[in-house]
Amino acid sequence: MYIPKHHEENDTAILHGLIKAHPLGTWVTQSDGELVLNHVPFLLQPERGTQGTLICHVARANTVWQSFSASQRSVVSFQGAEGYITPSWYPTKQAHGKAVPTWNYAVVHAHGFPRAIEDRDWLLAHVSQLTDTHEASRSQPWHVTDAPAAYIERMLEMIVGIEIPIDVLIGKWKVSQNRPNADKIGVVAGLTSRGRTDDPAMATLVDRFVSRTPEEQ
Repeated sequence: MYIPKHHEENDTAILHGLIKAHPLGTWVTQSDGELVLNHVPFLLQPERGTQGTLICHVARANTVWQSFSASQRSVVSFQGAEGYITPSWYPTKQAHGKAVPTWNYAVVHAHGFPRAIEDRDWLLAHVSQLTDTHEASRSQPWHVTDAPAAYIERMLEMIVGIEIPIDVLIGKWKVSQNRPNADKIGVVAGLTSRGRTDDPAMATLVDRFVSRTPEEQ
C-alpha cells in the first residue's frame, strides 16, 4: 500500500480500534497462482502475539481453508470511515483556486500466515464470542445457547476456523493532514453539515489534526 509519510498511522491502539469498529475484513490470499478474496467478520485478540491475532471462520464448502498459501502472507484489509472531499470546503480555493477534489479514508492492513482450525471446542468458543460481541448492545442479546444444541452441532460441522497471527500491521489515515489548517477546519465543517453516514466519523478523524489556539480549545 502506498503511504505518504503524513498519512502513516503507527499507533497500534488506534489500528486495533479501527479493526474492532469495522470488523468485516477483506481477506486476500494466494491459491493456485491466483488471488482469492473473502469478506469475513473477524475478532481481534490484541494480547496474542506481537501485533495481535485475528480469528474468524469460513464455510467448510469454501475451499480457501484448504488452499490458502502457506508460504506467502495473507493480507486482511479493514476499511474505516471514508468520503468524498470537495475543494469547495477549502478557504484556500477562494484565495487562489489551486485545489482539486479528493477522497478521505482510514484503512488498516494486517499481514500474517493463516492456519485452519477444525477443533469443535475452539469453533464453539469462537462463534459464542463472536455472537456475544455483536449482540452486546441489544436489550435482549441472542446467545448461541438459545438455539437447540443438536442444531448448533450441525452448524459447527459446516464451518472451519481461521487464525491469523499478525506480524505486520499497517495503517493509512488519509484525513486532510496535508491541507492548511484553515482547510482542515473547512473540511470538518463541511462533513458535519453534509449528513452522509460516515461523515461524523471522518470529521472526528480530520479534527484530530486541526491546530487550535488555547482560546479555541
